[in-house]
Amino acid sequence: MFLLACVTTLLSCANTTNPVPTKTTTLQQPYFADIQVIREETANSSQLVKGRVFHDENGNGVFDIGEPGIADVAVSNGIHVALSDKDGRYSLAEREDMSVFVVQPTGWRVPTNQDYVPQFAYQHKPKGSPKALRFGGLAPTGSLPSEINFPLKPVHSNDFNCAILGDTQTYANQDISFFRDSTVDDLLDRGHQLDCIIAVGDVMGDDLGLIPRMADILGTLKAPQWWTHGNHDFDFDADFDKDSADSWRNLWGPAYYAFEQGNVLFIVLDNVIYPCGPDDARLPGREYCVDDENKRYNGRISDEQMQFVEALIKVADEQKTIVFAHHIPFVTFYDQQFAAHQTDNVNDLYALVEGRQVLSLAGHTHTIENLSPGDSFKGWKEVVGVNALPFRHIIAGAGSGAWYQGDFDIHGTPMSLQRLGAPKGWLELTFDAKGNYKERYYGANQGRERAAWLSISTPGFRTWFEQIQQWRHSERSTREEVPPLSINDLPDVKILTSEDLKNGSFITANIWAGSSDTQVSISINGATSHKMTRTQEAKGEEARVGAMYADPFAAQRQLSVSRWALESRSGQDANQGFQLFKGYQYGPDVPQPQGAVADRNMHLWKYELPKQLPFGAHVAEVNFVDRHGRMYTDRIAFEVRQERPQMRFRREVWQAFENGAPVR
Repeated sequence: MFLLACVTTLLSCANTTNPVPTKTTTLQQPYFADIQVIREETANSSQLVKGRVFHDENGNGVFDIGEPGIADVAVSNGIHVALSDKDGRYSLAEREDMSVFVVQPTGWRVPTNQDYVPQFAYQHKPKGSPKALRFGGLAPTGSLPSEINFPLKPVHSNDFNCAILGDTQTYANQDISFFRDSTVDDLLDRGHQLDCIIAVGDVMGDDLGLIPRMADILGTLKAPQWWTHGNHDFDFDADFDKDSADSWRNLWGPAYYAFEQGNVLFIVLDNVIYPCGPDDARLPGREYCVDDENKRYNGRISDEQMQFVEALIKVADEQKTIVFAHHIPFVTFYDQQFAAHQTDNVNDLYALVEGRQVLSLAGHTHTIENLSPGDSFKGWKEVVGVNALPFRHIIAGAGSGAWYQGDFDIHGTPMSLQRLGAPKGWLELTFDAKGNYKERYYGANQGRERAAWLSISTPGFRTWFEQIQQWRHSERSTREEVPPLSINDLPDVKILTSEDLKNGSFITANIWAGSSDTQVSISINGATSHKMTRTQEAKGEEARVGAMYADPFAAQRQLSVSRWALESRSGQDANQGFQLFKGYQYGPDVPQPQGAVADRNMHLWKYELPKQLPFGAHVAEVNFVDRHGRMYTDRIAFEVRQERPQMRFRREVWQAFENGAPVR
C-alpha cells in the first residue's frame, strides 16, 4: 500500500478552504519570477524538505513580510505528496535524488521564465550526475536548502484551451526552423489565445543543447509551456534510468510532475525507461532489455511514479478531470504488436483512476490516433494485457510529421506527412468549467477548416503502390538502385474508365482526428447520401495493411520524393540531398520513397463508386460529423471517360497543322 505523504511526514493535512483573492490575472499576462531557494550558513541536516507556498503579491518570487501563505496546495518529492497548512507551510521527507515541485492549484499560477517555461521545481542531487554527460547532466547540489518556497499568483481560468504538441523532434537547428515556420507560424496565424502548451515528448531530437532555442521559439506563443520527457529527450550516455533525465532536469525541469488548471488535473509522466533492464525483461518480448549489447528503452511507468500518482489522486478533487500526458502511448494502433512502443503496466494505472473522468495524451508514433472508450485492437491484449479502452486515448500527431521527410511545401518546410497520412501539426483541446473537453487536430498551414484528405483508390493506384512497396521491402543489396516507378508513372486517380469502375474504385476520406464516434457519408452529384465504411472497426482486429487500406492522397506524396535529387556545387557535403535524424545524409540520388508510408490507417473511410456512372465530370461531397456534433464538408471532382486521355502535351496534334494547312 502506498502511503500518503501528509501522514508519513507528520504534516497536518488541513481541510481549510483557501480563499482566492478577488484581484486575479489571466494566464496570458506575464508573471516572470522564480522559486525562492534559501540556504543558511548551517546546512540543513533535518532530512526534511521544508518551505511554504505563498501568494506572491508583488510578483518578485520572494516571500516578503505580510504576504499570505496558501493552504491545501500539493507539494511533492516525486513519491510523497504533502498539503500545505493554513500558513502555506509544507514538509516532506528527503530523497537522495529528487525533484521537489509544487502542483499548480486551480485558481493560481506558478511563475515562468522569460520564455514562459514554468518555474515550479527544485532539483536535488547532492553528488550530481555520477559521470560526465554529453549535455551537462546535473551539477552537485549539495545538502538540502533550509527552505524551498513556491510563489503563486491568482488567476481566472475556468474555461481554457491548450495546444498539444506531439514529437516536434528537432534534431538540428534546421529542424527548429522547420517547426517555427510550420506549427508555430500556424498557431500565430490562427490568432489562438493559448492558455497552455503541452509538449508530449520528443521535444528534442537527441541534441539537448538545443533546448534553450526551442523554448525561446515556443515562448513567442506567450503561454506556459509544459514539457514531457520522451525517448529522444534523455541522456543517451547515462548508464541507469535514474540518471537519464539529468540534463533535461537541468535545462527544462522535472521528468514527471503535475499541475491543475480549471477543473482539470494534468499528470505528466515519464514512461520511457532507459536503459531498460531485468525489471522490464520479466515480461515476454522484452528480452532486448538484457540481451542486446546496445542500450535500449522500454515503455513502463516506474514504481516511484505509480506511488506519486496514487498519493496525488488521494488528495485531489474527485470532480476534476484527470489528463495523463506521457510520451509512449499506453496503447497504439500503429505499433500494436510492439512492446517497446506501449506501456507495460498501464492496467495498474487504469485501476488507480477507475470511475474518474480521464484522458490520455501521448506522442511517439508520429500518428494521430483518436481512440474511443471500448476500442480494441488485436496486439493490445497480447503485448500489454489491455482488452478494451476504459477512457479516451489520443496520440496527438507530430509537429515534425514523419521526421521532416518529404518534398518542400510552399512555406519552405518539408511536407512530412505522418505515418497514417495526416499532416504535421498540432492538437487543440478546449476545456469548459466542468472539465469537459473537445479535441480538434489542425494541419500546420493547411487552413482553418480543413480536417481531412479526399482521394480515389483506383486499380491503377493499387498496382503502382504495390510495385513500389515490393521494391522498398526487397533486399537492398540485390534490388535495382532506381525504384521501378515514380509519381510520373501513376495514372491520374481522378480519371476513371468503365474498367476502373468494374474492378473497384473507391472514394477515400482520411479524417485526421476521426474516431469510432465519427459518422461519415457521401453524396455523388447531389444524389442520396450513403454511409462510408471505416477500414478498421477497432473491435479487436489486427491492423490491415496494403494497397486496399492505404491513403492514396498521402501515399502519392510519400512514395516519390524529389528532394532526394537536390545537388549543390558548393563543395559542402551537408548541402547535398538532405539530412535527417543525427545528421544522416540522404542523396543526392534519384527520387525515392520516404521512410514512412501510409499503408494502414485507423481513420480512413471508403466508398465504392457505382459500377455504372455516366461519362463526364462528377462531384462527390463527403460530410463527416465528429463526436461533438461538429460537421465538416469536403468535395472532390472526378471524371469518368470512355478511355484514359493522353496526359502529356499532344505534340503530334500540334505538329500536324502549320500555316493554315495540314502537314503532309
